Amino acid sequence: MTASIVRDGGVRDEVAVEEPLEIRVDGAPLTVTMRTPGHDEELALGFLHGEGLIPAAPPRAAGPTEDLAANVVEVAGPLQRDPGARRFYTTSSCGVCGKGALEEVAAAAGAAPALPPGPRVPRALLADLPGRLRTDQPAFARTGGLHATGLFDAGGELLLVREDVGRHNAMDKVVGRALLDGLLPLHGRILCVSGRLSFELVQKAAMAGAPLLVGVGAPSSLATELAAARGMTLCGFARGGERVNVYAGEERVGG
Repeated sequence: MTASIVRDGGVRDEVAVEEPLEIRVDGAPLTVTMRTPGHDEELALGFLHGEGLIPAAPPRAAGPTEDLAANVVEVAGPLQRDPGARRFYTTSSCGVCGKGALEEVAAAAGAAPALPPGPRVPRALLADLPGRLRTDQPAFARTGGLHATGLFDAGGELLLVREDVGRHNAMDKVVGRALLDGLLPLHGRILCVSGRLSFELVQKAAMAGAPLLVGVGAPSSLATELAAARGMTLCGFARGGERVNVYAGEERVGG
C-alpha cells in the first residue's frame, strides 16, 4: 500500500504506508506492530508461529478476523505456550527490540528445531535470487521504501513474495501465507530477503523450517551463530553472477 504526498516544488510522490496493527488472541492484546497494511491475517499468524505460540498447521476455523478500520486482527486460541507477562511493541525497523527481556529472545531462538539436510543449490542460483525477487516488488519500485521476502523452490522459481516497511513483517507475511496453505515446514525451499540478515529473520526462517536463507546485505554475528546452531545455510551479499558470501551451512551450496 502506498500514499501520495506533495513534496518540495509541488512534485507529487508516492510513499509507503506505515500504520499500527494490534494482534489479539482470544480478545486479549498481545502485540502492536508497525506495518504496511495488507495481508494482515498472514502477518498475525506468521508472527505467532515465529514466536512458537501456534503450530505449523492451518487454523482450525476460518482463521483470524480483521477489523481494518481499527487496525486489529483477532486470533482464536489457545496458544501452544503461555506468553506470560510479555506484551510486545514492535517498530517497523526491529523485530525483537520490543521484547521484555533478553531471556525471552534466547527462549524463542532455542525453540527453533534443527533443520534436515538438503537441498544442494548452485552458488550462481543463490546469488541471482535477490534479482529475481526485485522483479516482483511493485510497491518498492514506486516508493523505494519497502522490504520484501520471497519464497523460492530449490530450482529458483519464485513461489510467493510479500512487501512491508518492516523486514520482519515481510517475513511473517510469507510464513503466515505458507501456514494457511499447509506448506510448513518449508523443507526443500529457500527464503530470500531484500536487506540485511538480522537475528530475528534467521529465527523466523528456522521456526518455519527453511533450510536456506539468502539476503542482499550482511548478517549480524548473532544471525550467523543461530544459523550455524540450527543447521541453516545463511548467504549474504548476494549480488548476481556468483557473488554471494556463505556464512553457515556451506554443505548446501554447490559449485
